[in-house]
Order: sequence, then C-alpha cells, then structure tokens
Amino acid sequence: QVQLVGSGGGLVQAGGSLRLSCAASGSAFSIIRMGWYRQALGKQRELVASITSRDSTRYADSVKGRFTISRDNAGNTVYLQMNNLKPEDTAVYYCNADLWDLSGSRQDYWGQGTQVTVSS
Repeated sequence: QVQLVGSGGGLVQAGGSLRLSCAASGSAFSIIRMGWYRQALGKQRELVASITSRDSTRYADSVKGRFTISRDNAGNTVYLQMNNLKPEDTAVYYCNADLWDLSGSRQDYWGQGTQVTVSS
C-alpha cells in the first residue's frame, strides 16, 4: 500500500505565492508520474501539472509561466511552486501518483486534498 501526504495549502492574496508538497511512502514502488490536480466548487477535477520519472513536465495552459512542478532526488516527493496566484486558482488541490506497485501492477493513488484559497 502507498500513501500520499500533501501539505502547503492555505489562504493568500492575489499575486501571492504558495508551495505545495506531496510525499509518497509505503511498500516498495516505482513512480511513473506524479502530479497535482485541482477541483474548484462546481467544476470538474482538472490536471494542474505533472512530472514523470524522467523529469518530463506538463502544465495546464492556465498556469503556465506561474506554476512550477519539481521533485526531489529520490523522486518520491513532488513540489508545486505557485506564483502570481489568482482568485481563479482557488480550489482543492489533490496530489496524484501513477506507479508500479510491489506486485508489478500499475496503480493510481490520490492524496487527501489541500485547500488553496486566493482572495482578490
């Protein structure tokens, strides 16, 4: 079993910054890709940013140039640096991990979600 623990959300004024972290732990696994999704009230969950084990990144058009995703050397912790935040970035942010588990099966895990609120 793998656990994802996210942190770093909060309340910030427009133009401010926040940094989200997500650490994967548990039984032996190999990360394929980790990322952050968000879900605003009344909207569908959407991809914000992702990073593969080979450091290939992907961003939603709405956050390009403002958000940066990165990971630690071990590859089990991913960070999302969010700059120049806008009220429309307000949402619950969920960490996601796509990985090979101990049995060799590909699995998809989600963190518990962390609230990001940007005031105007």
